[in-house]
Amino acid sequence: VQLQASGGGLVQAGDSLTLSCEASPRTFINYHMGWFRQAPGKERDFVAGFSRSGGTSYADSVKGRFTVSRVNAKNTVYLQMNTLKPEDTAVYWCAVRRASGDYYYTKDDPAKYDYWGQGTLVTVSS
Repeated sequence: VQLQASGGGLVQAGDSLTLSCEASPRTFINYHMGWFRQAPGKERDFVAGFSRSGGTSYADSVKGRFTVSRVNAKNTVYLQMNTLKPEDTAVYWCAVRRASGDYYYTKDDPAKYDYWGQGTLVTVSS
């Protein structure tokens, strides 16, 4: 499995940005995926998830501002980020995990994810 995240950059507070996670063929059909982020000095946190069946989930801190979507034909998952805040500044990663019985209870646990792309830096200035 190969994952490649892209789309990070420097934006101002209130701006929008879309991250992309491109994967090897059929990855997002066979695996659950998640977006994570890590700010300097902090732990890696769950941002949003997209189950292989198409269900989505979000961290409370991004609900209503971020939207995750998938285009199977392009083997790509997107993270649309609106109304960005300085506290959204972080390195963002996409990751996938095999299906398991505890997925819905552990979807926010980075340790459960099997494959990771490289991070992409998002910087939001105030």
